[in-house]
Amino acid sequence: MRIQPAERMKTLPEQFFAALVGKANARAATGRDVINLGQGNPDLPTPQPIVDKLKQAADNPLYHKYPPFRGFPFLKEAVARRYKEDYGVELDPATEVAILFGGKTGLVEISQCLLNPGDVCLVPDPGYPDYWSGVALAGAEMAFMPLLEANGFLPDYGSISEEALKRAKLMFLNYPNNPTSAVASREFYEETVRFAKRHGIAVASDFAYGAIGFDGKRPVSFLETPGAKEAGIEFYTLSKTYNMAGWRVGFALGNPQIVELLNLIQDHYYCSLFGGIQEAAAEALTGPQHSVAELVATYERRRDALFGALEGIGWKAAKPAGSFFCWLPVPKGHTSMSFADLLLEQADVVVAPGNGFGENGEGFVRLGLLASEERLREAAERIGRLKLFE
Repeated sequence: MRIQPAERMKTLPEQFFAALVGKANARAATGRDVINLGQGNPDLPTPQPIVDKLKQAADNPLYHKYPPFRGFPFLKEAVARRYKEDYGVELDPATEVAILFGGKTGLVEISQCLLNPGDVCLVPDPGYPDYWSGVALAGAEMAFMPLLEANGFLPDYGSISEEALKRAKLMFLNYPNNPTSAVASREFYEETVRFAKRHGIAVASDFAYGAIGFDGKRPVSFLETPGAKEAGIEFYTLSKTYNMAGWRVGFALGNPQIVELLNLIQDHYYCSLFGGIQEAAAEALTGPQHSVAELVATYERRRDALFGALEGIGWKAAKPAGSFFCWLPVPKGHTSMSFADLLLEQADVVVAPGNGFGENGEGFVRLGLLASEERLREAAERIGRLKLFE
């Protein structure tokens, strides 16, 4: 019998990171010492108090049953407390917080909640490719917002066509940004709220790297902006802040109507997270936060070590202001893909080609600060031996 997939399966974009991992793994399987800087997978362990809380919570018979469909109230209260302490944002845990199976889940689900076939979603270019997946599953269309270096990698709302604005129902933003590492200002978010309200466009702020800002500057949350909760929501995750990528704990925060829609669609998909993980996640959010400060300091040291080494080989770029990514121009004569392939084949260094994040990512590659300072310097030295920047 021949299985016929649904039409929606044919519209899904290629999973960019799966292909990247395949290339890296194939190279490493030959016995080469590969330095993989192409992925966004935190390399450090989850802080021990969080792990200990999970071990303790796993013995609780309450958590061996199905959890509440929409999660335990104590976890929603914990993230509301963290936002109040970190950003001065008041959130109603009952109506303005949804628990997600990782931030990625919500980023895909929101398009299915808000978009119909024929609707338009405004998407950053370059941007996180999983935004595209949700739009495709909703049968909607994308209008890309170029993120250009000349504009600080922020979208220019004045350049969006009238046709796109008439049909747009949703817009994704992501600061600190993946892949460009740019950060957004309060003024930009104030402009965003005005723009969104004027055109009736819901904002989805992807704040996955919200804890990671450098040079003593804390990234701004979209929800800090007056009127933001009327205009949209923010997605937050524990993956980066607490090195909990494998735990799959995320949140949608803000507009109660959108939060309810996400809760509703998840009522049909899931039965919430294992209670022990929810208790450990609450420990992460409400316990001492010194591990977060230490993590940010680690990434800043790595950033400075890498850029010191890059300067030594003549590869010039602006240091990232946030996130754990670096966005670097490719040398003359190369495309993003040809340069990434060259580094893998001749230096055993994996980077992500910028065109995988959108048309305007061409001419760049993304490196992650997800290896030790020593390994980052070694990667730069290997690349330097190719004499591409002389």
